Amino acid sequence: MASCEKDDICVEGDTPLLVVGFFDDNAEDDNTAKNVENLGIIEIQGNLLLNTISSVDSIAFPLRSDTTRTSFQLIRNAQLNEEDGNTTITGEGNPVAFTYVVNRSFVSRACGFVANYNQLDTLRDVSDTDWIKRIDVVTSDIENSNMIHVKIFH
Repeated sequence: MASCEKDDICVEGDTPLLVVGFFDDNAEDDNTAKNVENLGIIEIQGNLLLNTISSVDSIAFPLRSDTTRTSFQLIRNAQLNEEDGNTTITGEGNPVAFTYVVNRSFVSRACGFVANYNQLDTLRDVSDTDWIKRIDVVTSDIENSNMIHVKIFH
């Protein structure tokens, strides 16, 4: 007698990442991509380094689904420093907070719940010394990781 087991592999969906593109604030149009040299990202609530140091013109990272706000320190010209077994990161940092509404939906037994984010907005204190000049929300609904949701101009 043969029997089958239910397949518990999730292929139907996943919680999307926030996709941020970096653009040239001095360009004639808003679509000229510009690398951020040695970008480091720290999620402020958890002090978690989300990205190793690299030069990128876009990046995707997770938003917290257990709250309606996630704050990051975006660090340009970042350097990792190790001293006495502790790792610190230095460079030009700008804190940026993202606020949103979390919408959870049950996908399947294998996938569980997936969170989508709506009403995305940004909060930040602006200073003349910031390397980030402005932030534009391209789409306030995050339902996939296939497009840029936020443009950061520097």
